[in-house]
Amino acid sequence: MLRSSQNKPQNMAKTVKRNFPVTGMGCAACVARVQGRLQEQKGVRSVNVSLASNSAQVEYDPSVCTPEGLRKAVQDAGYDLIVEGTEDQADDEADRRREEDRTVLRRQTLVAIVSAALMMMLGMAFRPFPGKGYILWALATLVLVYCGRRFFAAAWKQLLHGSANMDTLVALSVTISYGFSVFNLFFPEVLADQGHLYFESSAMIIAFILLGRLLEERAKQGTTASIRKLMDLQPRTVTVQKVEVEGGMPLYKEYKVPVDQVVPGDIVIVKPGERVSVDGVVTDGESYLDESMLTGESVPVWKTRGSAVYAGTVNRDGSFFIRTTGAGGDTVLASIIRMVRDAQGSRAPVQQLVDKVAAIFVPVIIGISLVTLAVWLLCGGPVALALTAMVSVLVIACPCSLGLATPTAIIAGVGNGASRGILIKDAASLQVASKVTAVVLDKTGTVTTGTPRVVSSWWHPAPGVDDAPDILYSLELRSGHPMAEAIVSELRDRASQLTVREFENLPGRGVKGSVEGITYYAGGRTLLSEVLPNESVPDERASVFLFSEAGILAYFIVADTVKPSSAGAVQALSDLGIRVVMLTGDNAASAEAVAAEAGIRDYHAGVLPGEKALYVKSLQEKGAVVAMVGDGINDSAALATADLGIAMGKGSDIAIDASMVTIVSSDLGKIPSLIALSKRTVRIIRQNLFWAFFYNLLAVPVAAGVLYPLCGFLLSPMIAAACMALSSVCVVTNSLRLTRR
Repeated sequence: MLRSSQNKPQNMAKTVKRNFPVTGMGCAACVARVQGRLQEQKGVRSVNVSLASNSAQVEYDPSVCTPEGLRKAVQDAGYDLIVEGTEDQADDEADRRREEDRTVLRRQTLVAIVSAALMMMLGMAFRPFPGKGYILWALATLVLVYCGRRFFAAAWKQLLHGSANMDTLVALSVTISYGFSVFNLFFPEVLADQGHLYFESSAMIIAFILLGRLLEERAKQGTTASIRKLMDLQPRTVTVQKVEVEGGMPLYKEYKVPVDQVVPGDIVIVKPGERVSVDGVVTDGESYLDESMLTGESVPVWKTRGSAVYAGTVNRDGSFFIRTTGAGGDTVLASIIRMVRDAQGSRAPVQQLVDKVAAIFVPVIIGISLVTLAVWLLCGGPVALALTAMVSVLVIACPCSLGLATPTAIIAGVGNGASRGILIKDAASLQVASKVTAVVLDKTGTVTTGTPRVVSSWWHPAPGVDDAPDILYSLELRSGHPMAEAIVSELRDRASQLTVREFENLPGRGVKGSVEGITYYAGGRTLLSEVLPNESVPDERASVFLFSEAGILAYFIVADTVKPSSAGAVQALSDLGIRVVMLTGDNAASAEAVAAEAGIRDYHAGVLPGEKALYVKSLQEKGAVVAMVGDGINDSAALATADLGIAMGKGSDIAIDASMVTIVSSDLGKIPSLIALSKRTVRIIRQNLFWAFFYNLLAVPVAAGVLYPLCGFLLSPMIAAACMALSSVCVVTNSLRLTRR
């Protein structure tokens, strides 16, 4: 299981990485401006601003800059950064503000739609009557002042800071159509031949854009649902057992306390149906736990005394006590939330092109609208049509779709993986996974369970030695080797512990000790050949021997078991056209047996840790995009060398830190799922970007009136507003497909 790194020494890292909620952003131009301002600050190492999550992921040197300083920089750009409290508290505050804004947005959208519909009915269904224009003016003014004030306020704030964004385009277009209509209403004789009123257009523009934003916000909530679900798994309170002395007698009492007050060593009670609130070890009781929210595996796990349990998991029907090892921000769940939050806030390499376009998008569109107006007037076109084309250009251009194309897909893809126990470190990792052509697997703990067991045994005690099982059990009980643990497990029910003197651990070879004056050895072939060089090995498959200088007393075939999912995972990878290779430091016979059972044709035995990294490099030199899958310290170099390092969650912290993806459940079957998810995410990003660029490249010229000389078609600003709103909604809705399994 993935472990929290909160308690690791932090003196090696001089920087802090934190996600800050950003308020006031509405399009890709906003993202570019916030990104630029934060990057300019001294001490800031990296910045990733996401429109989809309305957040800024900042890595900075706390000795050079502070969150308050970062906030001041963002405020100077016309936006705001929420820096108060912890990340969770800042997120809660951001959620509160967003919910308040959504409430206002729903109200404004409803008023705008009703008012615009009334105006359309008055304008089209009724013949002219005295005061009709003034009624339309009053309704349009209501829509602008109440419903559209957010656009004007944001545009004015941007103007004060010398920049422009999507709100600027909306404010300009509405002001032009509204102002032109007011002028024609009060001075109809000046432009008598085109004294049209466009109050309906100004109201409809606001109504459609507000509706689009409302739909967009709901869709964006869907893409970020995974992180909210993870955060909801964190219980706020916990039942703690404390011992109090009354009348000289110890009494056990239960107290309900906030989870933040729990410290390591506290005894926590978990009752039937409750969610576990802390990480810890079961001290008493037993039950089945649902760990699917962490591992993605639906089968409940049996927990009894000594079992590790994790915050966020659900107790079924038993009850038990836990000795706390981690609580609050120091749990596995908290570390997963941090990893998912960081990944969702990261930027894919393809985003660089979008950033460059977004930085100049709004000024370019304003320039195109002015050119459109000038060309129409110079060609002798009516002022009304020239203004219509200008307004349509301002309204139809959509930097929002550009800004949402990549981050919404990344957030949805990373969230999908997290819900299945696949933790992706960043957007670049997700993108690389789609290109993998070769997967290199470590054997122990990756293809196999990592827990050796005795397959068969042979006993031939020497004359006078009647307690060979007791001798072997006593020797191996003092060894920490996995092979020894398998022997101890096999003999536990039928052997007794003897007194062993002069015990010595022989690294890499075995152990030795004296029992009743006779020295016995337990170990592998290397130790056997050292002590008994002329002794022949009775079985080539034998891996553990018990012997004295008089000869072999017993030998065992100890083998690691292949995980149930390994063969299916290897077949699935092969079906994807991916080459599968297994590397192991074990002997050839063991490697061959595991490879045969797992269906791996390409394997190499006796490979040292450094050689694994060299092998990965050799594949890369041949043009392969390599994913390395491992779980041990000896895999860390290869994990770091590979294009995509994948660590098994039950592996070492070093392996997890060196990897780009962590499989929480250590299920090899998640690897094909990861690659398939990556391919889907990249495909949807490309679809989103194609739609965003194609839409703007096609829509802007049409709105400018290029079709008018050919067929007399000129786009209405109302239709332009609807198209713009639909563009963003389409991009986010397409990304939402990634939230489905």
